[in-house]
Amino acid sequence: MKTYLRLSNVQEKELPAEFRGDDVRFSESLAEYFIQQYSQPGDVVFDPFAGFGTTLRVAERLDRVAYGLEFEPRRFEYARTLLQHPDHLIHGDSRLLGEYALPPFDLSLTSPPYMSKNDREDPFTGYTQPGSGYTAYLRDLQHIFAQMRRLMKPGARLVIEASNLKGNHGVTTLAWDIANVIGQVLVFEGEMVIEWEGPYGYGYDHSYALVFSRDGKFGMGDA
Repeated sequence: MKTYLRLSNVQEKELPAEFRGDDVRFSESLAEYFIQQYSQPGDVVFDPFAGFGTTLRVAERLDRVAYGLEFEPRRFEYARTLLQHPDHLIHGDSRLLGEYALPPFDLSLTSPPYMSKNDREDPFTGYTQPGSGYTAYLRDLQHIFAQMRRLMKPGARLVIEASNLKGNHGVTTLAWDIANVIGQVLVFEGEMVIEWEGPYGYGYDHSYALVFSRDGKFGMGDA
């Protein structure tokens, strides 16, 4: 498998006006690439941070069975209007993932809500409540993906798109920290550098696709 990929960051569908100042979607081209690499028609694809539904919409278009969770009510309601099976998108908190009736999945493709070391709000509440700091955020992420491990079919992959964050207060090595904490509950198979054509943000023109498996028997080279 490649360890470098160049993709367009142009969105194929414009968001409604109320969301345009908060467009945090990854591109459909990214979703298409990884869904085709790591799943087959009929497979279950899951996104625990569904956002505006990009992973789910592309998965359905590629004849996969798509499921997701989304915390923010307005995003949830909007994303449901775009899906063939809106009942497969659950309004809920990914930290409580084990409480929801979710099927075992073949692939999870997602990008978690970002947090820098200086942020005060809790990303998992849509940045609406005070957080407990960056270490607690990483601990919550680890807990979420530890719960997801129980839903992974044999041979299933988890792909997380993430970036390091460069700002006025320096660099938060978010992508590398995510790889570290999730690698303690799943097998980290490696990363793919994604160079973005078009604006990306966070102080960089690239991000990372972090690839994990449940048991480590399925290396990146077999896709």
